[in-house]
Amino acid sequence: MSLDNVKNIVLVLSGKGGVGKSSITTQLALSLSLAGHSVGILDIDLTGPSIPRLLGIEASKVKQAPGGWLPVEVHPSQILPPAPPTTYPSPISGTATNGADSKVQPSDAVPSTNGHADHNPTQVGSLHAMSLAFLLASRSSAIVWRGPKKTAMVRQFLSSVLWGPTDYLLIDTPPGTSDEHISLVETLLKDVAAPISSTKNGDSPRPQLAGAVIVTTPQAVAISDVRKELNFCGKTGVKVLGVVENMSGYVCECCGVATNLFSKGGGEVMAREFGVGFLGGVPLDSQWGTLVEEGARPKYGGVVKDGTGEDTDASVADEEQDGDAEAELSTEKRAREEGLLVDKYRSCSLCPVFEGIAKQVVDTVQAGTAVSVGPTLS
Repeated sequence: MSLDNVKNIVLVLSGKGGVGKSSITTQLALSLSLAGHSVGILDIDLTGPSIPRLLGIEASKVKQAPGGWLPVEVHPSQILPPAPPTTYPSPISGTATNGADSKVQPSDAVPSTNGHADHNPTQVGSLHAMSLAFLLASRSSAIVWRGPKKTAMVRQFLSSVLWGPTDYLLIDTPPGTSDEHISLVETLLKDVAAPISSTKNGDSPRPQLAGAVIVTTPQAVAISDVRKELNFCGKTGVKVLGVVENMSGYVCECCGVATNLFSKGGGEVMAREFGVGFLGGVPLDSQWGTLVEEGARPKYGGVVKDGTGEDTDASVADEEQDGDAEAELSTEKRAREEGLLVDKYRSCSLCPVFEGIAKQVVDTVQAGTAVSVGPTLS
């Protein structure tokens, strides 16, 4: 089976569309890579594959090898130089476990310095991805398939993609609990193992289905649909690693004032009701969108450092740089072409948020404490 080199499989699920599963999957993968783990992403959102665009590898094509397909390399295992210092507003919510509150109140949302900006290089693990988008003629090509063909495609992805040594394979799923989900879970439960510590007859250990990360947004309309996904996990026997509340507030890049655009705390309440861990809230950050759409390293307003190391107002700094606008654009263009996404992500305000989320996922997987959800919860 093509998953033989994969140690742990993590599903990213949500019963609701538009909650940001692909964004969560991408950032979780980058954070696991920054922690030194080898990571793969399998995108089975067949009608709306977003992973290649988020990773900046849309132009890549899958290569055929004896026995199957080779996933596209995003970046190899390597050592990154120290991250440049970055000043950004503190996120509106940090990570929390088992209902513990670590929210940053609006009055506390002040600029802070990137925790990765130290003098030590960073060893990152490799990152590879596989998606139906790599097999399409263009970005606008429509997939008009009935259930049986979707099922066959999901099973082919699970059996024909030749992953190299991979610590964590994240599977990005479409919304709902339909054909793709049923085919995925049935195949995984048949072909992979529950968490095991030993093997028989000297065989190589099989990959384990470590569990699912459930993604929601704070609104009640999203929570009501995501509850169905938790019930799906209960009925199919998929354990839950925890809940992530995406779009959990917005912190202004300039003044640091926090605003709860889509309410707040619904994901944490739902996690408590189902008895599963709450991995944390993820605020909105426009610079994350700029990073994945344009490839530009995140930059934040408000207080910035001038050439002497002194604090200065962002508007003054902008005026001083007007004369160098053309050179800066040229430099930025080269940065988009040459820089690694994982390197630029270290300058994003969401990086420390996902560093905590990734650590919780790893700790839960290694401890084998993912939660089985009762199938009768309403």
